[in-house]
Amino acid sequence: MKRKSFYAGLGLLVLFIIWTVVLLFVDVEVIGPQGSSVGFALLNKTVHNITGVHMSLYTITDWLGLVPFCFIMGFGILGLCEWIKRKSLFKVDFSILVLGGFYIIVMAVYAFFEMFVVNYRPVLINGVLEASYPSSTTMLVMCVMPTAIMQFNSRIKNSRFKKFINIFIIAFIAFMVMGRLVSGVHWFSDIIGGALLSSGLVMIYRDIIRWESR
Repeated sequence: MKRKSFYAGLGLLVLFIIWTVVLLFVDVEVIGPQGSSVGFALLNKTVHNITGVHMSLYTITDWLGLVPFCFIMGFGILGLCEWIKRKSLFKVDFSILVLGGFYIIVMAVYAFFEMFVVNYRPVLINGVLEASYPSSTTMLVMCVMPTAIMQFNSRIKNSRFKKFINIFIIAFIAFMVMGRLVSGVHWFSDIIGGALLSSGLVMIYRDIIRWESR
């Protein structure tokens, strides 16, 4: 029970791996642009036909995708300031050090799926067929923003301001994930994959920093 979050996170990562493997072999059909094949073809095509394509929403969510990078930079600067002030990397807050490692893992996963393509987008972006699995925006938002909530909750003392920040970030996450789906630039399976992966990583991160605080 003490490591419930950790094991739940591992379970979600296993589900992500299973989902990815199944996606490569089940109901694979040529339904994408330029003859690209997609797993779970019936499900993905049905959802895509319902949502349609809304490039304006894609543009909005694409620009808002810079917000998580601002948080990454902010916590990076915080860690650097602590390092300089305390004159030792190992005296930087443990949660910030772990967060830095967490960001590195997220970026490594993104790079991996850029090289080993599972699915391509259902639409061309500026005439180019891009990799779309897992949804990188979904993964980035669902990894960076929840960990930011954890950092803010441990650092902000004002309960009302803390509640406002939490609600704002949760609403931002919901808008970004739904926005990517409704924009039609991702298959439904891309969003699910991104959500499973990021949820698993975040739960493991939460357990690690809670374990250290005990």
